[in-house]
Amino acid sequence: MSRLFHSWLSCWGRFVIALSLAGLLAGCATTETVSARVTSFQNWPPGTAGQAYRIVPSGPAQQNNLEFQTFADMVRAGMGTTGLVEALPGKPARFDVYFQYGVSQTQVMVRRPYEPYMYGAWAPGFYGPGYWGGWGGYWGPEWVDTPMVANRNSLMVEIRDGAQGGAEVYRASAYNVSTDATLMSVMPYLVRAIFDNFPGNNGAEREVQYMVGR
Repeated sequence: MSRLFHSWLSCWGRFVIALSLAGLLAGCATTETVSARVTSFQNWPPGTAGQAYRIVPSGPAQQNNLEFQTFADMVRAGMGTTGLVEALPGKPARFDVYFQYGVSQTQVMVRRPYEPYMYGAWAPGFYGPGYWGGWGGYWGPEWVDTPMVANRNSLMVEIRDGAQGGAEVYRASAYNVSTDATLMSVMPYLVRAIFDNFPGNNGAEREVQYMVGR
């Protein structure tokens, strides 16, 4: 009878945990967000509205590069908040815009539910650590921090002013750390983070968060 009772408790515990996780995942699907950390520096000149800019490849690797051209279109969309307009082909431009992007790997700690029945972890007390209490009341799973490999998606934008001898007047970088998001999927949000509240305060650091699809 004791074995049957323990087996029933184990199955019931897994069932409740599965339902809880399903509810959490369903909730995340409706409130999915992208976060980014942004740092910006600026010495933006006054009276630049309507001035022309051009996007300039940073070296041979970005020339005739389809990926670069795709991301350049996203940067163009973000440049709308600067008040500048893109120069027509062959026409002069006051501002040169450069950008760099990339993906590197890092490690993050992810909190996950710990199911003791999977590992035979029976602690002192009533039917396992953190799961059952009193006379069999369900308390919910314990959580453990697990190391995981994540992608660090980054973007850096630099603007130089030809009217000041090519002096740098704006530089901003943004990055997002995710265990599943790709650079392509988060790039629109990194661009948005860099140009929100342009040009902002010099030396500003901030954390931003956007709803996916908005």
